Amino acid sequence: MEERIYEQRLKKLEKLKELGIHPYEYKFEKTHSIKDILEKYPQKDEKEAGKVYGEKVKIAGRIMSLRIMGKSAFFHIQDETGKIQCFLNIKDVGEDFYKNIFKKLIDIGDIVGVEGELFRTKTGELTIHVKNLKLLTKSLRPLPEKWHGLKDVEKRYRQRYLDLIVNPHVREIFKTRTKIIKAVRDFLDEKGFLEVETPVLQPIASGAAAKPFVTYYNALDINVYLRIAPELYLKRLIVGGFEKVYELGKNFRNEGIDTTHNPEFTMVEFYWAYADYNDLMKLTEEFFEYLLDKIKGKGVRKIKFKDMEIDFTPPFKKVTFLGALKDALKEEGIEVTEDELLENENLLHEICEKLKTKYKNLVKHETWDKAKLLKELFENLVESKLINPTFVIDFPKELSPLAKTHRKDNRLVERFELFIAGKEIANAYSELNDPLDQKERFLEQLKAKQKGEEEVVEYDEDFIRALEHGMPPTAGEGIGIDRLAMLLTDNDSIREVILFPQLKPKKDEVEEKIEEESKEFIEKHKDEIEKGEL
Repeated sequence: MEERIYEQRLKKLEKLKELGIHPYEYKFEKTHSIKDILEKYPQKDEKEAGKVYGEKVKIAGRIMSLRIMGKSAFFHIQDETGKIQCFLNIKDVGEDFYKNIFKKLIDIGDIVGVEGELFRTKTGELTIHVKNLKLLTKSLRPLPEKWHGLKDVEKRYRQRYLDLIVNPHVREIFKTRTKIIKAVRDFLDEKGFLEVETPVLQPIASGAAAKPFVTYYNALDINVYLRIAPELYLKRLIVGGFEKVYELGKNFRNEGIDTTHNPEFTMVEFYWAYADYNDLMKLTEEFFEYLLDKIKGKGVRKIKFKDMEIDFTPPFKKVTFLGALKDALKEEGIEVTEDELLENENLLHEICEKLKTKYKNLVKHETWDKAKLLKELFENLVESKLINPTFVIDFPKELSPLAKTHRKDNRLVERFELFIAGKEIANAYSELNDPLDQKERFLEQLKAKQKGEEEVVEYDEDFIRALEHGMPPTAGEGIGIDRLAMLLTDNDSIREVILFPQLKPKKDEVEEKIEEESKEFIEKHKDEIEKGEL
């Protein structure tokens, strides 16, 4: 059907050219946006029906609906800000234009500029009485069927431009995302942080444990990695004398895709000299107050997310990593102490064995070390229960090679993760600035790399050299922008807040037919194939 419409519209395009009408104009001078008009003339009561305002306007946008009724027509135009009805009559635009151009050659989806006067119809709808209409862009392909819109999720992501045209609420999601990014920058700027840029192509995959994307640098004749985090470069800047820095940009981790993870994601990381993780917890609470004021309205501290009400009123709840895990295990009927969790690796394996039928992610625990066991148990048993903003603090040292040893327990580090609606939103440390300790932990991390894991673990000699020149006490934090956008737009899939998410290449019709016929052939000749006769 779409291809037939395409062929029909190609013929209309040629006819327009024959008539001397340029189907792809260069420019159109607008006087108003549709939002401007709708806000200036809100409908107050039924007495407004039939009123003629007389104000002249020039707007441009895409035709979203079209009803031709003899010698007149109604159509709706949509621009970035909204949608408005237009009325066109043969007397106003001339018989030749109306019959031979508008009725025959203009379609839903075309972009037009209109000039006319404002009035209300008998039903009270604000309408532009069109005196002049100019085709600005001929649309060769049809919009999705108007009554059902665009609801095929994969098509929405593959053809996001259509999604944005026919689903106005999707445009609002991305406007909100832009406001979030602006608010992040404004907040940190006001707090005295300096925005910087560090390399996206890095010779060492550092700053986190993750599988990186690898590419080749022709000019230098070396392999390099798309950064998994900007952390170690930002800390070098703290060594260099900057005291408050941040970077907002893309990170890349060549790992799985699910509703909360995307291999290409946006983060803000910021580092604050002479501060610790306690200072960052206070700053994070202030940040969310600022963010909600900007996005949801002044003083709003409660929001709806799916079937949950989330209360951002500070102070946020705090739980320790081991305490939260111990309590979650108790709910499963397993009594342990925090010391046992921290020191008895065999016990952790026993716990996973007991729980693996309920939590399928625990089935491969036999190959895991203590860090992996604690991480997986926490992710499976605890995270989904953390609905209101909760700081999970004081992690086992094995989980945090870049964090400073806890001042009260050298088995732990001064680290927190902020969870909201069961998802990790932020991660922060009192940063490790002891070069000898950092060197030892890097080496331990190299030794502890799990067999078969695809994460790249490398020793960053230059970063150690930087620390040896002296880095002041520092606190650092990373906040995921994509997950913030999910939270504040009430979306539980990360693809809904990424304009163009990566998808597997779509098979064309020929490939699908070959695949289908191959399966039928294999099924039909199954016995012969198994016997080796075919």
